Amino acid sequence: MEKHILSWSYWLGLVCTVICFVLRFLNAIGVLVPQPVKQGNTMGYISFLHAAALFFLIAIATASYIWAHSQRSQ
Repeated sequence: MEKHILSWSYWLGLVCTVICFVLRFLNAIGVLVPQPVKQGNTMGYISFLHAAALFFLIAIATASYIWAHSQRSQ
């Protein structure tokens, strides 16, 4: 189960990072200009950046958990 969590969180973090870079690039060249923030409308590139950091943190924690349990069993 831990290996599934590790792989899914890694790939979701990678996808969120790519989406964040694409949205930021489009914002930088002026294609996607940020709209004024309204209540309930808070989806932007920073949301994907935070999601990527969370998924990578989960992947690191799960890998550490797997490593610690493999060391204990030896």
